[in-house]
Amino acid sequence: MNETQQYSAFEMERMMKVQDVLLKAMAKKITWWAAAEIIGVTDRTMRRWRERMEVGGYAGLADRRKGKPSAQRIPVATVEKVLGLYQETYYDLNIRHFHEKLREEHAIELSYTWVQKALQGAGLVAKRHKRGPHRRRRPRRPLPGMMLHIDGSKHQWFQDDRWHDLIVILDDATTEIYDAQLVEEESTRTVMTGVKEVIETEGLFCALYSDRASHFFVTKKAGEKVEKYRLTQLGRALKELGVQTIAAYSPQARGRSERSFGTWQGRLPQELRLAGITTVEGANKFLREKYIKEFNSKFSVPAAEKGTAFRHTNRSDLNWIFTVQTERVVGKDNTVAIGDRLWQIDKTRFRSTLAGSTVTIHEHLDETVSIRFGPHVVGRFDSKGEKLTAEQRGGKGGSMEAGENQEQVSTVSHTPLGISPKVRDSHFPTAPTTAVVITKKTAKAKATAKPKTKAAA
Repeated sequence: MNETQQYSAFEMERMMKVQDVLLKAMAKKITWWAAAEIIGVTDRTMRRWRERMEVGGYAGLADRRKGKPSAQRIPVATVEKVLGLYQETYYDLNIRHFHEKLREEHAIELSYTWVQKALQGAGLVAKRHKRGPHRRRRPRRPLPGMMLHIDGSKHQWFQDDRWHDLIVILDDATTEIYDAQLVEEESTRTVMTGVKEVIETEGLFCALYSDRASHFFVTKKAGEKVEKYRLTQLGRALKELGVQTIAAYSPQARGRSERSFGTWQGRLPQELRLAGITTVEGANKFLREKYIKEFNSKFSVPAAEKGTAFRHTNRSDLNWIFTVQTERVVGKDNTVAIGDRLWQIDKTRFRSTLAGSTVTIHEHLDETVSIRFGPHVVGRFDSKGEKLTAEQRGGKGGSMEAGENQEQVSTVSHTPLGISPKVRDSHFPTAPTTAVVITKKTAKAKATAKPKTKAAA
């Protein structure tokens, strides 16, 4: 017969009520005389109970009734210390996080269930709601790199009136976090920055799983199916690298990342507060240098199979692929514009003017702008629209050609955006090529022709 079977249902219910009231009194949520009134005993009885608790713990109340001491006695001093630590220092941590802090920071070895019951009984933590309907868990991918989740969560990460987005990229096979960054708002550029960082550090992966936000997919109306053949800027970049994009059609479908964000929201704000961090720059440094590793050590799991699906890439043009690309026709004054922004293109060595030609404007992740005509870079500008100097241009991807006004990069990193080039856009001369072809044909004909006889002559 176990310990719970020694008492009737009525006795168990009464003891649970007594314990909850006493915990509230120890947490100073109510006075001791109010606790006596709630339980229905006199002040003298409450004083005796309190003295007995100081000797044998609050579980001693049940022990005295049956004459069998409990093997799970917790001294009152320990109970008061645990409740005091939660109220004074760890008031915003969830139960699991607080339980870890008790073990790691204060060497208090208590079971999770005891800590949970104590906090809930003292009224410091609300009891959990009943879980929703039963759902089947989607199996994990067997190898790391087969599918990555990306999502953003808007939250008051600094526990003040500021709202920021936390963008997290995690592996479906292991739940390992590859990148996490706090930004003002989730956007094409911030998402591109995270994906590019993962590719540079881990390698190319097979698929990216995300919601249907406008920077991931194009949809005619909110909530409808995505248009697979209309690509966003991120979709175009991933297609160039051979990475599949997968859209989720419900929050439950992204349960793995949604549960991860529940953990992030229950831990990161408190960790930032304990570390005294109040800026986005400081938070991102804290994430990169410390917290991502700590998070992975606690919550990542081994993959089902050995090996990895990540593959190393030799692409040196990631700075060109992960850009916001827009095609424009050069004006008669050799300028191109997007909205109220205007860029002046200088004269190039290979063509007298680019007026009427179609160029591609690349807006880089560092807010600089490059303008390309075919494989040639015909202009580079800073975020204010000023032309970059030769030293400033040296840090950008793509090989530099000799010459002040011309650079050339691989055509692999430039996929046309669907605007058909006009005949006048071609910068390759056609007349010399035609002449060479005619010369070759003439030479071949002369070589194969039979010599004429004098009679024929």
